[in-house]
Amino acid sequence: MSTFAKRERLLLADLLEALGPEAPTLCEGWQTRELAAHVVVRERRPDAATGILIKQLAPRLDRVMDEFTAKPYEELIQLIRTGPPRFSPFALKQIDEMSNTVEFYVHTEDVRRAQSDWSARVLDPVFQDALWSRLERTARLMGRSVPTGLVLRRPDGQTVVAHRGTPVVTVTGEPSELLLFLYGRQRAAKVDLDGDADAIDRLHDSKQLGI
Repeated sequence: MSTFAKRERLLLADLLEALGPEAPTLCEGWQTRELAAHVVVRERRPDAATGILIKQLAPRLDRVMDEFTAKPYEELIQLIRTGPPRFSPFALKQIDEMSNTVEFYVHTEDVRRAQSDWSARVLDPVFQDALWSRLERTARLMGRSVPTGLVLRRPDGQTVVAHRGTPVVTVTGEPSELLLFLYGRQRAAKVDLDGDADAIDRLHDSKQLGI
């Protein structure tokens, strides 16, 4: 596994272990047990995980999620920590880095920021640049259905257009925070929004961010 993906994976596993199976998360309807099961199913049951994106396959995903949620919590943590099986595409270093760096970063923050005593992590510039690179590639896909124009801006002025339209809302923050915003964690992301007040309210409340 590559550096960033492995680091975020182990951080998530340690955090889930420390908080136990019933801690809150930012994922609606999920406690830490359900989030851990989701991570394991995504890596180890691709036959079911496609239900995340394809609605017709969602019932199968729900059944498999129930199966894994019922497993001992310690087993789920160990499966996350040890990583995907050898036959999984996620076992390939390039795919692991491309697919799991953001996945594990976002879910780590889903757990951290749901706790009452959370504080923002200080992330190194190299990691921020890596997250920005991923954001540039996925912003239009993630923002395709939002109800306003949407521009994402780093503090240094670099921008990416996530959705063309009017009125335009500009969201400014570090790449890590912009990713959380774009993945539907609007209320938890540490960003500044500039634009029409009504448009900002609609964007904040939008259920069309994320996947």
